[in-house]
Amino acid sequence: MEFRLDRIENKIEFFQAYDMKSLEQKIDEQIDNNKALLLDVFAIQHHVVFDPNAGKMLYSAVVHFKAK
Repeated sequence: MEFRLDRIENKIEFFQAYDMKSLEQKIDEQIDNNKALLLDVFAIQHHVVFDPNAGKMLYSAVVHFKAK
């Protein structure tokens, strides 16, 4: 039996929330979690759309983490 560890080089995560503060908190929490994997933020993209079902703005973000 072979035991092998591979390092994660790239990781992309998606986030969404109905207010900017919640979205920022989710992203900050995940940044801290990914530091343990030796991943840093490489790029962030964000979008805002109107959600007619909820009657609110929906904020979303894509965060690309990359190995240090």
